[in-house]
Amino acid sequence: MSTFAGDEAATLPTTYTPADVEGELYERWVERGYFTADAKSDKPPFTIVIPPPNVTGSLHLGHAFEHTLIDALVRRKRMQGYEALWQPGMDHAGIATQNVVERELAKEGKSRHDLGREAFVERVWKWKAESGGQISGQMRRLGDGVDWSRERFTMDEGLSQAVQTIFKKLFDDELIYRAERIINWCPRCLTAISDIEVEYQDDDGELVSIRYGEGDASIVVATTRAETMLGDTAVAVHPDDERYRHLVGTEIELPLTGRRIPVVADAHVDPEFGTGAVKVTPAHDPNDFEIGQRHGLPSVAVMDEHAVITVHGPFLGLDRLEARSAIVAALRADGRIVAEKRPYVHSVGHCSRCKTTIEPRLSMQWWVKVGPLAKAAGDAVRDGRVKIHPQEMEKRYFDWVDNLHDWCISRQLWWGHRIPVWYGPNGEVVCVGPDEQPPTGEGWHQDNDVLDTWFSSGLWPFSTLGWPEQTESLAKFYPNSVLVTGYDILFFWVARMMMFGLYAMDGTPPFHTIALHGMVRDQNGKKMSKSFGNVVNPLDWMDKYGSDALRFTLARGANPGVDVPIGEDWVQAARNFANKIWNATRFALMNGATVEGPLPAPEELTATDRWILSRLNSTVAEVDALYEDYQFSKLSEALYHFAWDEVFDWYVELSKTTLAKGGPQADAARRVLGEVLDVTLRLLHPIVPFVTDTLWTTLTGAESLVIADWPTDSGYRDAEAEAEIATLQQVVTEVRRFRSDQGLKPGQRVPAKLELDGTVLAVHEDAIRSLLRLTVPEEGFAATASLPVAGATVALDLSGTIDVAAERKRLAKDLAAAEKEKAQTTAKLGNEAFLAKAPDEVVAKIRGRQEAAEADIARITAQLAALPQG
Repeated sequence: MSTFAGDEAATLPTTYTPADVEGELYERWVERGYFTADAKSDKPPFTIVIPPPNVTGSLHLGHAFEHTLIDALVRRKRMQGYEALWQPGMDHAGIATQNVVERELAKEGKSRHDLGREAFVERVWKWKAESGGQISGQMRRLGDGVDWSRERFTMDEGLSQAVQTIFKKLFDDELIYRAERIINWCPRCLTAISDIEVEYQDDDGELVSIRYGEGDASIVVATTRAETMLGDTAVAVHPDDERYRHLVGTEIELPLTGRRIPVVADAHVDPEFGTGAVKVTPAHDPNDFEIGQRHGLPSVAVMDEHAVITVHGPFLGLDRLEARSAIVAALRADGRIVAEKRPYVHSVGHCSRCKTTIEPRLSMQWWVKVGPLAKAAGDAVRDGRVKIHPQEMEKRYFDWVDNLHDWCISRQLWWGHRIPVWYGPNGEVVCVGPDEQPPTGEGWHQDNDVLDTWFSSGLWPFSTLGWPEQTESLAKFYPNSVLVTGYDILFFWVARMMMFGLYAMDGTPPFHTIALHGMVRDQNGKKMSKSFGNVVNPLDWMDKYGSDALRFTLARGANPGVDVPIGEDWVQAARNFANKIWNATRFALMNGATVEGPLPAPEELTATDRWILSRLNSTVAEVDALYEDYQFSKLSEALYHFAWDEVFDWYVELSKTTLAKGGPQADAARRVLGEVLDVTLRLLHPIVPFVTDTLWTTLTGAESLVIADWPTDSGYRDAEAEAEIATLQQVVTEVRRFRSDQGLKPGQRVPAKLELDGTVLAVHEDAIRSLLRLTVPEEGFAATASLPVAGATVALDLSGTIDVAAERKRLAKDLAAAEKEKAQTTAKLGNEAFLAKAPDEVVAKIRGRQEAAEADIARITAQLAALPQG
């Protein structure tokens, strides 16, 4: 190493411009292979997989937030000597990607059916090559330390083999089956979607009560989906409901159809809800389907895949909403409507991608029998093999996996992993593994559906490492060390990875820890949405303030499992922090800060040097503990306050007098200053990598912080030095407050006499005078104010520094305003009638105003008393 100081510091520009540093520096990191993980290494492994972004996506604040946290963990572990792998890749995003390409085709006046399946899939691959994956470049902008040499795609050759392998294994173990059941159907995307891809919201609808049958043999049922009555095959009542006991086993006429349907008794019916009778439509409602199965009822489908009525008659060809109105009108004309309620607010499921109202639909689909898989996933957390952080999120996890329904995995799309099942001319069904040849010959054909995107991403922790092949990477990096992801996809993705990982990897869970974070919201805590107009493009903030500023802002707000509000002013403040780091390091370099040689022994150091080294080691220990607990917000705050407050605002300023004097103590201070900056930059690096690497390499002459050692707590503590500097800080803070109260400008010099004898402050007189802009008193000095602080006395002569008459007049005016405020608030709080009517929060606010006024009166009175007389 070589010492960098004086002229060498001039190689750093006077101001930090992120755009001049970040792009070139990142590419140098990649080119030098810093992020490349070696499966042959003897180092202990540390593995994190990236939650794969959609190939259609671009970087949003949620990505930036999550990636910042992951990158911080990985960078620290790499510095700690781990063989750190951050596995990158993208998801093929079946529905979203097919929609994108279909919209392109529509502009050409074509549909996918015009191209045919094979040509359409080729078109999607072409789109991916030309337009997909732009997020990869944006991840580089953010500084993501991923191993680009290992980048994967959920439909690449290796991952496709993994999908086919696990499908075959599940099929052979009878954990995959094909059955006709009610699924969530999106009439816009024209595919089934899973339960967790349905978003529920309260919609304004209608509740219509309809009379089925005649006279004493009639029953009234209520529905929000009148169009489904065309498919009713029964009316159900509770077995113990005396009102309808005489009708059970009989038939009644279904209005508008001429069909007669049975009245059945089923315990599912709640006799206390509504009329206690429900219409049963097995083909269009999941609960009705179960009732139908129990009673052997036929399932009559009345809508096609576009949610258009298919029943012959006056409603044929109508959209479901058009049919709803037409059917209610026909029932009203027939005298069948008993009651109508509009609007009727109720929870309605919508497709999470296109927001279309979901239509429950009976359909032949492929399913995963999740019972044994979900139990294993729950047991792995219960027995401690997998930790969920924060722990209170465990309940949400158990609520999900303990009540999981079988998973519909087939999707009516062309883009995706096609289901590896072939059907023969005589009803044969053959599941084909990756090393097997599909059956050929007349009448054989492959299933048309593809697998749910979450099926392939559920294999991500091990398929990306080469499974089903037993690769060196799989042996080295599985199981993953930790999964960092949002609580909002705990069910979408995490549970599926747990089920598949335990199943495929012989009971070894995919990761040791699941660290859940919240969602990014705007500065008012509101969800970011295009409709709200509050969506922020993180690239805009990176362009304006730098990637480090955005990263630090996001990390500083990251409390485990809690949503993160963020505003531009916070990013601006983080940019100021980066500038502070830059300027303080430049000052240190210009004053000879060095990392050369060993640190001097404590007895050779000043109390100031011993204090900062003690605080430095305490901070290392604190930050380490917070990293292990995934407390990104707290560790960011700890680093911010240590760096800005203790190092830059106190230690650097206190060192100036020592450096100015020269001699051995100045040399020691330069070495301590170099040490403190070296360690502080290492601690900050995982969160703000660009500015810290640039400064650290200049300070140390070493290659890069990315591959530097993580600092360790030496155990050095000096309580005596910490107490001594705390006393100094108390004196400086009190006198600064007094100066401010007197209206003195920060740089204004004031003659003062310091009485420090008998205190620990005597050796710090020069530093105290420098920090407080206090000059040595001349002959004839007369104190106009005397401040006793911490056993010392600071006597000041303000007579020549302020206009006493003007200051007294200003303070008198402020005092009058404070007394008026106190009188008004006291009067209100003494008014019993007001207190009886006013809300608690209003009374509390007035009480707070009263307390503030009283504090102002005390402060201003003291300031007036301290002014020179005359």
